[in-house]
Amino acid sequence: MHRKRIDRRTLLKGVAVKGAGAVAIGLPLLEEMTLTKAMAAEQVDVPVRAFNVFFGLGIPAPLQKEGFDGVLEPLKPLSKKLLIMRGVDQLRADEKGINAHYDGATAAFTAEPPDGEAKAGGASIDQVIRRNHYRDGMPAGMVPTLVAGTFFRRSRIGRYVHSYNADGTVAATMQEKPRDLFERVFGTIGAADEDPDKRRARLKRSVLDTVVDQYKFYTGANSPLGSTSKARIAEHLDRIREFEQRAYAMKGKVDGAPPLPPQSQLLHGGSADPGGEGIDITLEELSSEWRLMADLYALAIQTDRTRFGALTFLAAGERIRLKGDYDYDGRKVFQFDDEGQHKKSGSAGCSHEWWHQFNENKKNEALRAHAHLKMREVAYFLSRLDTEDSVDANGKTILENSLITISTESGDGRHNDVKRELSGVFHAISGAGGRFKTGQILDVGAEGVDVYNTMLTAMGCKDLLGPQKRDARAVDAIRA
Repeated sequence: MHRKRIDRRTLLKGVAVKGAGAVAIGLPLLEEMTLTKAMAAEQVDVPVRAFNVFFGLGIPAPLQKEGFDGVLEPLKPLSKKLLIMRGVDQLRADEKGINAHYDGATAAFTAEPPDGEAKAGGASIDQVIRRNHYRDGMPAGMVPTLVAGTFFRRSRIGRYVHSYNADGTVAATMQEKPRDLFERVFGTIGAADEDPDKRRARLKRSVLDTVVDQYKFYTGANSPLGSTSKARIAEHLDRIREFEQRAYAMKGKVDGAPPLPPQSQLLHGGSADPGGEGIDITLEELSSEWRLMADLYALAIQTDRTRFGALTFLAAGERIRLKGDYDYDGRKVFQFDDEGQHKKSGSAGCSHEWWHQFNENKKNEALRAHAHLKMREVAYFLSRLDTEDSVDANGKTILENSLITISTESGDGRHNDVKRELSGVFHAISGAGGRFKTGQILDVGAEGVDVYNTMLTAMGCKDLLGPQKRDARAVDAIRA
């Protein structure tokens, strides 16, 4: 029996608020959206997506050499879908008088030094790709660029924002609270004449109230969908409701959904960086907040609400005093107690200091544990894009089809040696639909600008990064 194929965007438009600037809830991939055998030879239109994932402080180059036997262990389950690059040099981004917390962090995804305290020196990878593939703008109702994250250092923008326009200005406002991220994805794009207070009140009821009629149609007797797809829509909307409840810490819950966590008690905004002295935080607080942000961000991608942006796990030069038992894969890795282990308070007792104390001839146990944790949390986000809810029409996952670039600020952390700090900066990328050689750890030995421009060329971009007159070198080893 021939099954009629329904375009994903058609259904996405259907499950939406009526009127201009509708709030789209999005849909999972349904059997009616996938290819039949007869369609297998046809070209599949998979969205072009690019996201930058940043984590603070970096991974010292000597530890990168240990591969998955060391701090990179949490990436191993995803290793076939990642290309891990060592030996990426960001020295051209060095600015005299500052350090990798500023210049290295801003160079991540731009390969350029900062342009003052509130701008980068140019565009980031994701925005170059967006401009080249969507010159007339993004599809209606889509969040053009989504920038979010969990971070605890502010001052210069480059510490925590990692998506920039061509002129170096930030590509979107940072969403640092789960509630704000949920609203940005599912609630803030309303009709132009809608009163903000009314929109907020509507959101506090439930964004799902806005799609009741469409929900009834797609799950009812006149639906063009099969029984399996009807069930998936019902499960999908229950999942969005769960995330909504988690983000808002609402009373009540969907029957069978996981218990709701308490409302976030973490510091946000300026209070999260009190005089640069750092904050106390438990591992449970840090991980729970991050994972909710990661879940919401992944959901925005899965429902095709956004295709470009950046996600930050702990800002450049993070200053937190972490506490708690760290377990991974059934074993205890470390007991975090930064202040107690440093035997110092304030900024001197923060995790930040382990990087300044790094010595390749010592065990560096605390640093290793912190770096391992960062990779665990980055891997958590990536894994959310590699599930059955993240399968595109070509049968591959969003992780496999997208260009996701992972990087950080520093190759070492010692401010007294610029070459140590800005050489050997950790990078990893996903396959971008088979454009890159995933499944390996590669010593590229190249400048960041050349690596990035090779990536952009592979993505079909005419616009590149860096000075036009600079002698460029393609890093062909990363291309499939």
